This record gives sequence, C-alpha cells and structure tokens, in this order.
Amino acid sequence: MVNFIQNLDNSWQNVLKTEFEKPYFTQLDKTLEKDYTTEIIYPPKNLVFNAFNKTPFNQVKVVLLGQDPYHGSGQAHGLCFSVPSGIKPPPSLVNVFKELNSDLGIPVPSHGNLEPWANQGVFLLNATLTVKAKQPLSHHQMGWETFTDHVIEILSKEKTGIVFLLWGRNAQEKEQLIDTTKHFVLKAAHPSPYSASNGFFGCKHFSKTNKILEIQSMKRIDWRI
Repeated sequence: MVNFIQNLDNSWQNVLKTEFEKPYFTQLDKTLEKDYTTEIIYPPKNLVFNAFNKTPFNQVKVVLLGQDPYHGSGQAHGLCFSVPSGIKPPPSLVNVFKELNSDLGIPVPSHGNLEPWANQGVFLLNATLTVKAKQPLSHHQMGWETFTDHVIEILSKEKTGIVFLLWGRNAQEKEQLIDTTKHFVLKAAHPSPYSASNGFFGCKHFSKTNKILEIQSMKRIDWRI
C-alpha cells in the first residue's frame, strides 16, 4: 500500500504519518497487497483514500460516517454512500436523497456521485476502506477500523466545530471518540430501507448542519449535486 500513501494528500500524510508505521498497519498493508493480487477488491487501489484526497485535513467541516464500501461492480469509489456517475444509486443513498428533498426542497439528483459534497469539506469516511466483491464486511476487523478510529480521534483533537453525522448504530458507536465539548454530533437511524422510517426520515440533518456552520461563521454546504 506504500503507493497509496505516497498519493495521499499532504495534509493527511502529516497527521497520519506515525499511524502508517505501526505494526497493525504494516500487516494490513501485506494482507491487502495479497488480496488485490488474488481477489476482486473494491474500490480500485487508486481510490482507497479518495475521501482523504477529496477533503484535505485542513478543509474538513462535516464528517459523515459509513460502514464499508459497496461490494458491487463499479459502485465503490472511496466515498461513503456515494457511487460514481452513471451507476444506479443504491437504496440507502436513494433514501438520503429523499430526506434531502424533504428537508431543503432540493430535487432528487439523477446520479449518486457525492464528490461535490466532499469538495466542500464533507469528509465521507467509511469505517472499513476496502471490501471483497460480493462479500459485505469481508475486510471487517482486519485493521481498518483501528485506522479510521484514529482518524476520527485526530480530527476531534486537532480541530474544532466539526459536525459529525452519525447514521445508525455502528456510526453512533464512534461518538465515544469525539470530544462533544468542542464538536457537534447529529444522530439518526441509518438510511437503509430497513430502518429509514424509524428515525432517519425527518431528521433534517442537512439544514441543521448548515445552521451549525452558520453559527460558527463558516460557509454553508450546498447539498445539490
């Protein structure tokens, strides 16, 4: 994975340098190099750190936490909940767009590429950054969670005023990593079809996020894509 790290945004390299040198990450590196050689792994190698490159450390204003990448062909491109243009939005993302429409009146997008959010400071972080094709959570507990937990802790420690959007139980378990005296946490059910009606629809997290940013004299997110 050394080539991944070399292509990583400089601001993230500076704050994560020592983490890449730890034994668990060295082992993760070896496992991934083998898996990428012998299996179909998503996202492509060059997009594993896409969320970091689209949203440099010094630009993070909002953090949206996902679980692991989509495991279907062509879906994952390193941004949680997002799919590349031309790929049909998965059900959870469709529900995100429904809430966006209900909250802010924004028309439901014709595609599912959330890069415009990332480019404005919305850090679209999955807890696990890789997955085997057609095998959800197949890279769970392989070391990625240790790494992304550290990422959350670094953001919490080094920055102030971030809005953390925690959708679903797995994301909400990360609240313990966040200093809530200096950051803002918005929680809701996961937008999955199985749970969206139990607390995601009506959460109004998009308008609430912009109100929090405005209070801090920060630029609002234009949620249109």
